[in-house]
Amino acid sequence: MTENRRNRKVDGFLKKAKQWKEEFEALRNIILDCDELTVDIKWMHPCYMYDNKNIVLMHGFKEYCALLFHKGALLKDPHGILIQQTENVQAARQIRFTNVQEIVEKEPIIKAYILEAIAVEKAGLKVELKKTEDYEVPEELQTKFNEMPTLKTAFEALTPGRQRAYIFYFSGAKQSKTRVSRIEKYIPHILEGKGLND
Repeated sequence: MTENRRNRKVDGFLKKAKQWKEEFEALRNIILDCDELTVDIKWMHPCYMYDNKNIVLMHGFKEYCALLFHKGALLKDPHGILIQQTENVQAARQIRFTNVQEIVEKEPIIKAYILEAIAVEKAGLKVELKKTEDYEVPEELQTKFNEMPTLKTAFEALTPGRQRAYIFYFSGAKQSKTRVSRIEKYIPHILEGKGLND
């Protein structure tokens, strides 16, 4: 059940917050000014939605707290404040904060970004996600596919998300011998139809 004013679950989240409590309160007040949003707890954090579609999530880390815009890649970002968490994140973008003063000073900007994110959702815009085949398969994995056609068949039978996770993990090693050892280690997983973390 979601409600668009103050949600008791969010009250509970704020009460339990050991860090960024004041910042979360400030961000929540700004978000509550956007009347069209409902809120619920998702992924253990307050997530604000329009028509049951995720717009912005409020979350905290050790060095900063942030607003995560689920379709942030589609926002114009005239102030250059949206951050892509890692190079593999395709759609979401964050605005990061380290203190309450920063949030207070940026309130009109934050609100403008939230309103634009709502407009993006209303317009039905979607982020063009890269397909698995758009990612470069590491040379060492391709060599293994050539040596073991059953491995290639098993890999192609995995879900696109599992394929991407393996490609990112194998490609993440700087040295070829490390890529080879990672691939060798996960051959049994792939042949059993398992993902990297299964």
